[in-house]
Formats: sequence, structure tokens, C-alpha cells
Amino acid sequence: MGGAAFFTEVAIEPLSSVIHSSLFPSRFSISHSPFFGIPRKTKKHSGITRSRISSNGGGVFIEKKEFEFKPLFDDYLKAMENVKIERDSNNRSSNSLRKKKHFKGKKEGEKNTKFADFEDFRVEKEEDSDKMIVKEKLEKGVSYRKIASKKVTDNNIIQTGVKRKGEILDMERAAFKSLENEDNVIDKPRISRVDMEERIQKLARCLNAADINMPEWKFTKMMRSAQIRFSDHSVMRIIQILGKLGNWRCVLQVIEWIQSRERFKSHKIRYIYTAALDALGKARRPVEALNLFRQMLEHMASYPDVVAYHCIAVTLGQAGHMKELFDVIDTMRSPPKKKFKTIIFEKWDPRLEPDVIIYNAVLNACVQRKKWEGAFWVLQELNQQGRQPSSTTYGLVMELMFACGKYNLVHDFFKKVQKSCIPNALTYKVVVNTLWKEGKSDAAIMAVEDMERRGIVGTAGLYYDLARCLCSAGRCQEALKQIDKICKVANKPLVVTYTGLIQACLNSGDVQNGVYVFNYMQKFCSPNLITCNIMLKGFLDQGMFEEAKLLFLKLLENGSSVYEKSDYKDRILPDIYSFNTMLDACAAEKKWDDVEFVFAQMLQYGHHFNAKRHLRIILDARSAGKKELLESAWKHLVEAERIPPATLTREIFCSRLEDGDYNAALSCLLSSPWIEVNWTRILTENGHRFQEDALVALMHEVSILVSRNENVVLEQLMRSCKEFLKPPRF
Repeated sequence: MGGAAFFTEVAIEPLSSVIHSSLFPSRFSISHSPFFGIPRKTKKHSGITRSRISSNGGGVFIEKKEFEFKPLFDDYLKAMENVKIERDSNNRSSNSLRKKKHFKGKKEGEKNTKFADFEDFRVEKEEDSDKMIVKEKLEKGVSYRKIASKKVTDNNIIQTGVKRKGEILDMERAAFKSLENEDNVIDKPRISRVDMEERIQKLARCLNAADINMPEWKFTKMMRSAQIRFSDHSVMRIIQILGKLGNWRCVLQVIEWIQSRERFKSHKIRYIYTAALDALGKARRPVEALNLFRQMLEHMASYPDVVAYHCIAVTLGQAGHMKELFDVIDTMRSPPKKKFKTIIFEKWDPRLEPDVIIYNAVLNACVQRKKWEGAFWVLQELNQQGRQPSSTTYGLVMELMFACGKYNLVHDFFKKVQKSCIPNALTYKVVVNTLWKEGKSDAAIMAVEDMERRGIVGTAGLYYDLARCLCSAGRCQEALKQIDKICKVANKPLVVTYTGLIQACLNSGDVQNGVYVFNYMQKFCSPNLITCNIMLKGFLDQGMFEEAKLLFLKLLENGSSVYEKSDYKDRILPDIYSFNTMLDACAAEKKWDDVEFVFAQMLQYGHHFNAKRHLRIILDARSAGKKELLESAWKHLVEAERIPPATLTREIFCSRLEDGDYNAALSCLLSSPWIEVNWTRILTENGHRFQEDALVALMHEVSILVSRNENVVLEQLMRSCKEFLKPPRF
């Protein structure tokens, strides 16, 4: 290495021109500062920047106090790596210089001695600079593991040398070990939106299928196992998916879990609550939605905005909760009841005025409650605000008038709609229903044709109501032509449309057209159980018992061909409504054999005895001589471990005693909890059915049982039998 030279301030002027021309570009200027010849290095000492520029082994050192070096975190890491590399190279160079000192002459030795002295000075300065950097970083809050004390003296640093400084640097680097760890999340690739969405949907499906009564720790484990970073967006997506699945209970469970998490710091908690309100509204849970809305009023971060007001208003309006809906409107217009700290947001004012969506929700609630006065209140509010009612608002007002039976007001409002705005499909739908009630099917057809000329696309409900109107008028062929229009805009299955047309025909008493539509629909779709039950009831209402019986037997045949669970999808089986309808019809026709057959089939299909529906039929059948039906009902109740009705127990007791089987009569009595039975009246009313020998044998058996164990019911029965068998006095 070449020798280093020291230049005083006097030598600056002659050297400046040479250095300026050889080393620096023309756009840089050289300040008048002392130069020191040292190896290449960049160090920061108390805000002073030193730089070496080498040329043929020599160099200059520029000292500038105005250039302060403030490294970033990444720059600091690079600088620490460079210090370690340069320290090793300097150590090797210093050792080579010491060897040259012993083998060269006196003159060269003197130079080397001077250079060695300067090297010691440089190392000491470097150690001081390292100490300054570490101290500065500690003052800035950087935490280092197992780092040496700040009060390390210069002598200790000099004695430890490069090895000690290397250990300090290694310990400093260990403080940032997480940046080099391969398993760290920072180095892992970011999860794509598609993968994150798949994880969210998978978690939502798992929550939907899980038990709602699971403990909190199990719920937390399920949430954490999904490997999802729970942000505002992810939580909202989970709630939205659960809302689409209709699991409103799980939505509330997610909200409760978020509220109990201290680590979850949401910046958009209002949006999460709003998503939950929307999910509860779609599930038609107005009470739960109102409770959640009241929780939102307790905090400034979750205080409702206009979207939240829309959600709760629509939910309450669909449920018909008018009082609660008007309370929400008052809250919307009033300042918060709870005082919030609005230091940052000094002009924060959450008060809002109701808009069209809120007023339409009020109209929906009025339709549910049939409060036609609410329509005038809404129109008055819109007039005060200077707003023109929309066609949807007019349509809801017309629907309200139609629900209240004020058909003349429906036509009046429809004329206002035609003058002020373009009518929509809702207004035409209400007009069609009104004309249907008034029996004006031709006018209904003309109204729909006028709508189509205006270029307005009708809804499925509009064409569906028109088709039912035509079916009620006996114009079944024209009604079926509307099916094509319904199919273009309908989302419901086609069988629902045909079922509604059949119901319209039967309601008007036109069974023949109902049968025609029932047979016609089988060309395009299979009737479901509701369709069959409607036809069954329609046949019986019109006195067509045999047709109803044939349809019922066809349903039973479908049940006989079911062997696996998959067969239930393709077979229509009778339900309890079907059996009850046929039992009532058979009993009304006094066809007791058919009653016995239908009742046996009902029990075979797994349906249970209902005392309110079936007891009277069974007693009437018993009076007609059908004892088997009575025994079948009794056996069914005993096997199901159900308590038979007192009337049924009394009848089965009398029936068995009439047959002379007093043991069976007594066993039926002992298996039923009879309390306060008037045996005298029972024996008097049914005494003509009993034989005297049967009563004597029964009294004897009862006396034996009473002698063994006391029984109030048996004692009353024994006394009543003695009085009944006592010969009359003349």
C-alpha cells in the first residue's frame, strides 16, 4: 500500500484544481476543508460525513458537517454488512504491513512506523464510530438481543479488537433474524385473492354445517384453522356467504366472536354490522336485526350510516313493524342520545333525512298492516321535502289501496302516475289484480297490452296474475298462452305456475278447467305433492269422491315402489294432509271400510294418531261396528308409549267388557292414569252392552287387586259395580 500524505489548509488551493479536473465531474464543487489520506471508508461521527476517494493507492478525505447521513432501515443493514467485510480486509492488510516493517530498511521502516501509528488511530476511530452507531440505534428504539452494555469503555473495545466487534455485529444481526428466516411470513408469497376467497367460502360452509351450540373455544379453533387473516373484508365476506345460506344464527355467532376478540382491530366495523343487518333481513329476522341495530348506536365507529338505515328499514317494513320503523326514522333525524368524544371530528353530525327507500319501507309495512293512512303520510312527507314520488312509490301506494279494498283509489293513483312519470311493472301488476277482483278480464288484457306498447318489460308476477285472472274467468286456453311469457322472465319452477293456475280454476268452481290444466302440465313438468293435494281437495269439494280416491290410490302406488332414498326424489308420496283429507271425506261419505283402510295406511307411512282430528272419526266408526279401528288406534298409542285420551280409554274398556274379556278391560284400565272417573255414569250409559257375568267377574278381579294394593280408581269401580248389580227395590 502506498504511503499516506498529510496536507494542511495552505496546500488546498494548489491541489484543488488537480483534484477537480481528475476526480470530480464538472458539476461538483470542492469545499475548502482539510484532506486526510486514509483507506476507502464511509463513516458517520456525530453528524460528520467522511469519504475517501482513492487514486493509485492514495486518496483524500473530505469532511462536511452540513452533509448529515440519516440511513433507512435497509441502508443500515447494508452498512453493517459492509463494515464486517471491510474490517476483515483491513485486518489482513494490517498484518501484511507489519510483516513488511521488519524486512525493509530504516527509511522505509520509519514510513511504515508512521503508517502503523496511523492504523492504530484509524482502528480506534472505527471502534469509537461503531460504538456511536450502536448507541444511536439504541436511542432510536431498536432492540438488540444480548447486546453489551452502553457503558463499554474505549480500552475494553481496543482490547477485544476485531473479534469483539464481530460478536457485537453478529448479535445486532440476530435482532433482525426474522428477516432472514425462511419460515417467516414476510418471505412467503402473498396469497392470491382467488385462494383467499376459496378459504373464506370453505370456512363459511364449515360454519354453516357446524353445530350452533358449540362452545366458544371450539368456534375459535375452527376460525383459526382456516388460515385466514381476519380483516374487515374477510369478515364481511363470511357474513355475506352465511346470509346467502340462510344461517342467521351463525351470523350472530360471528359477530359475538368478533366483539370478544381484543386483537381484532376493525377500521370498518360499521360495514361489518351493516353486512350482518342485510343477512338478518334476508332471513326475515326483524327482532335480531333491531337488536343489532341498537348495538350500533352505542359507539361512534359503528354508528349507522344511510346504508344501515336502509337495511333495517327494509327488514322492518317487510315484517310490518310500523312502530319500530318510525322509531328508526326518529333516530335517523335526531342527534345521538349517547355523547361521543368528537375531538378529531368536531363537525361530525350523523343526522340524516329519510329518502325514497325509507319511505317505500314504510309503505311496505302499511301494506302488511293494511293501514291505508300511511300512504298519505308518505306522500305528504315527500311533498314537504319537494320530492316527486317515483313510480315505485306510487306502485306501493296503489298496492296498499288494493290491500285495503279501495279499488277506486287504485285507478285514481294510476292516472296520476301516467301524468307525472312512466308507470313501471309494479303499477301495472296492481292494476291487473284490481281489474281481476272487479271481474274485468278484458280490461286486464288491454292494460298489459298498453304496457307492452310502452316498451315496459313485465315481471313474472304480472303475467302470472293475468293468467290466473283468465283462469278465473273460464278462459283457460288464453291463460296457458301466458306461460311462454312467464318462462322468459320467471325464476320459479314451472310447476309452481301451473299449480297456481289450477288453484285459480278450482277457486272459481271450474273443476273441469282445473283437470285440463292438471293434465296439460304433465306434458312439460311433473306435478308435485302440493299440486296433487290441491286436486284432491278440489275433487272432494265438488263431490267427485271416486276421482279423488283414484288420485289417492295413485299416490299410494308410488309409495309401494320406493326401495331406496334416491327413489323419494322421483316419487310423490302422500303426506299427513293427504291422509286427513281422505279420512274426512270417507267419514263424510260413511264409507267405514275406506276409513279403516286409509287409517291403516296412515300409520304404516309413519304418521301418528291425532286426537283432535282422528278421535271423532274412530268413535263414529266404532258406533258403526268397526271395532278393529278402535283397537288399532289403541295399539298404536301403547307401542308409541303415549298416554291415550280418556275418551278413547273409556271406549276401549267398554268395548272389551262388552266382548266378555274382563281381563283385557281391566289391563287397559290399569295402563291408563284415570283420575276422578264417574263409574256410575259410565255403567249406567253403557249397561245395556254388558253381560252380568262379565261384570261379576270384573268385580271379583278388582276386589283381589284392591286387597293387595290400595287403588282409588279400582275402589270406585268396585262400589259402582255393586250398586249397578244390586237388584232394584219395588
